[in-house]
Amino acid sequence: MKKRLLRNIEVSEIGMGCMGFSHGYGKTPEEGYAVKAIQAAYDFGCTLFDTAEGYGKEQFYPGHNEELVGKAVAPFRKNIVLATKFHIGLAEHQENMVLYDVIRSHLEKSMERLKTDYVDLYYLHRVNEQIPVEAVAEVMSLLIQEGVIRGWGLSQVAAETLRRANEVTPVAAVQNLYSMVERDCEQEIFPYCMEHQVGVVPFSPIASGLLSGKITAGAKFDGDDVRKFVPQLSGENLSGNQPILDVLRYFAEHKSATCAQISLAWMLHKYPNVVPIPGSKNQERILENLGGAAVSLTKGEFAELDTALNSCTVYGHRGTVESEQHTFSHNWLKKDR
Repeated sequence: MKKRLLRNIEVSEIGMGCMGFSHGYGKTPEEGYAVKAIQAAYDFGCTLFDTAEGYGKEQFYPGHNEELVGKAVAPFRKNIVLATKFHIGLAEHQENMVLYDVIRSHLEKSMERLKTDYVDLYYLHRVNEQIPVEAVAEVMSLLIQEGVIRGWGLSQVAAETLRRANEVTPVAAVQNLYSMVERDCEQEIFPYCMEHQVGVVPFSPIASGLLSGKITAGAKFDGDDVRKFVPQLSGENLSGNQPILDVLRYFAEHKSATCAQISLAWMLHKYPNVVPIPGSKNQERILENLGGAAVSLTKGEFAELDTALNSCTVYGHRGTVESEQHTFSHNWLKKDR
């Protein structure tokens, strides 16, 4: 698989979102199956594996996914890029907290679960409105200098927040919702990231399965399956979005590919700094998604596809970013050496 850069971090063109092995998509597979699926992705050429400290909230426990991923990638840890995320919740926030100590504590626990002494890409999972993002950026600079992380990122943020953070400590990647049917990032995020050498790592690049063409009306999602709450997958919206799937099927047939692969090839062609991380708990689907990197579109094919998509109405737009406020300005960086 070809490589791309998230600022200075080299990764495969398509990465792997690992959340589904622990929660979010209904019944999870056995651990042995999950480990082999992650290792099969590596054998296929994937070098970016994405997890988070919070993945595992329903069937398991927070941190479960990091433990699973750490076990799976242990044989080839030095050959891949590990990305994980932390969040400082409202309950954890204290007025006299030392931000460096808090974030370092989160990181150390993640590294222990991942069985590693460094994290390649460390994301702020969600912005805490009580903590200025600039303060987080300053801590990230210290962690980079200390060699415990190689780069840092932000998830689900607006361009203005990204700008403020990037001006303090250069951001390697932004992980936002982006797909053929969720294109808010094209307005401000991609232009800023292209100008400032920031990678964009879309989660849900196949729109929670919508763009695979495999979800049909009446599909039932059980347990903690997040697809219950994806508006594009409701019966009425699924029918309304059928023209988009028709476009995908047309190109999939002519390119001897799948709909999911076409949707990934589309964004890879459109932006040189995009590295999607489709997630699945099914090994067959994982390898199919990674195969999207082998599907190339000519300029003419891309223009035809993009024009066809632009003529379609999207039903069930999700939106991406919450508003952010900043109310505290303490000496966040004081730390014990």
